[in-house]
Amino acid sequence: MHQISSFGSDIFVANGSPTNTIGEYTTAGGTVNSALISGVDVAHGVASNGSDIFVANNDTGASGTGFISEYTTSGGLVNASLITGLSSPEEILILGSDIFVTNFLTGIVGEYTTSGGTVNASLISGLDGPLGIATDGTNLYITNPLAGTVSEYTTSGVLVNAALISGLSGPTGIVVVPTAVPEPASLGLLAVGLAGLGFLRRKRAASSPSAN
Repeated sequence: MHQISSFGSDIFVANGSPTNTIGEYTTAGGTVNSALISGVDVAHGVASNGSDIFVANNDTGASGTGFISEYTTSGGLVNASLITGLSSPEEILILGSDIFVTNFLTGIVGEYTTSGGTVNASLISGLDGPLGIATDGTNLYITNPLAGTVSEYTTSGVLVNAALISGLSGPTGIVVVPTAVPEPASLGLLAVGLAGLGFLRRKRAASSPSAN
């Protein structure tokens, strides 16, 4: 499983072995830099907070260890080992100033800050080979490919539903699409439109002949 992350008009793609690079493309499919970041140690997860890119290095050797590196969106190295001691890290989710990481081998989701601090290395445990992770801002949704399920937890790690979705076939990636709501500008225009309609109705009523 190799993750794709998008921010603004750019898409960042983690390319696994033997390439081990992070490529940058536009949402229209244009190539910005196919090897924006190179020399990654078996690139799996990638995510961005808008100013930096965080990459899960999944060292699939005998130890199955891994770490997260930090780069600027232009590819400059910030910290090669921002977060260490992971166990086959797969996907990364950034929510505010926190990073959530799925650890496939240990069945754990860890929580860290974007500056590398540990919030809870075992925020969620007992998962079945977790890979994908997504959020709606309130809860976390995690794929368990070995169990064929999607589990739901709060962002503080409390179980909501261990098998929210079941009967899947090796689920890997996951994304939550927010419910569409009117933009603030649209709401403002709607309010102006309604106010204008009310004014026209009052004007017409005032100009109509009075009933005798």
